[in-house]
Amino acid sequence: MELGISGGAVRARIKKMQEKQIIEEFFVKVEPPVLGYGVLYFVVSGENIQEILEQVSLVGEPYFVVPCVGGITVCSIVVKENMQQKIELASKLMKDVRVLSIFEAENPGFSSNLTKTDLEILDELIKDPRQKIESIAKKTVLSTKTITRCIEKLQENDGIQFTLIYDPKKIEDYIPHAILTWIEGDLKETLEKLNQTFSESYLQIPFISKNQIVLFMYSNSIFEMDELTQKVRTIKNVKSADLFIPKKISFYKKWIENAIIDAKKSPKLHLTYQTN
Repeated sequence: MELGISGGAVRARIKKMQEKQIIEEFFVKVEPPVLGYGVLYFVVSGENIQEILEQVSLVGEPYFVVPCVGGITVCSIVVKENMQQKIELASKLMKDVRVLSIFEAENPGFSSNLTKTDLEILDELIKDPRQKIESIAKKTVLSTKTITRCIEKLQENDGIQFTLIYDPKKIEDYIPHAILTWIEGDLKETLEKLNQTFSESYLQIPFISKNQIVLFMYSNSIFEMDELTQKVRTIKNVKSADLFIPKKISFYKKWIENAIIDAKKSPKLHLTYQTN
């Protein structure tokens, strides 16, 4: 409906992108604060993903790793508590890669009022976001009405996104890129302004954390990409903007699975986490 084309045409295009392996997998992206976790971001020099994973795993569980053009890798880990201590620990332990920047992502106010039923259904969706409601009902022994209501609740949560992982190298005729913005001021107001100005260039929904907004965009040329970056820097409240061209995007699910297992052990029915 939003694209102005039929459902059949959309399905055909999705299938084509899957066959070309542009779409690598469908994915439920959960912001760690929704499950009570903090987030640390690292910008490091190097592209050896295995080596970087080994280093960051000394401090927390991997969230995502994105090697970029120019020999820079942006990665993130989830940690449970003592964020400042974890930053200091990471600085000391990560000796085999050059750390250019480490910063904490603050929860911008994601709702985290989930029930154990919500978590049980989320656990199934993480395994296969496209499975039918009837299939989830059979596996969880819950009614289709309950599952439908839960999925609607998850979709309304800004900290949970039903999205996909794509291969940047296989997108023809366009250059996918990410612009990491540092915000000084009202985050929500700035996001609305960015959406109004740049939504036609979005490749996917922006990531939001603490005083950062990450824009995933596409351009026809390096010149257009540079112009977009410069234009982002002129937006009110944008303190700075850094351009990254990803070569691969890897998200990790293990931390979510572990978080759900731990949450299910709670005696409480509703699991509300601190969202400061």
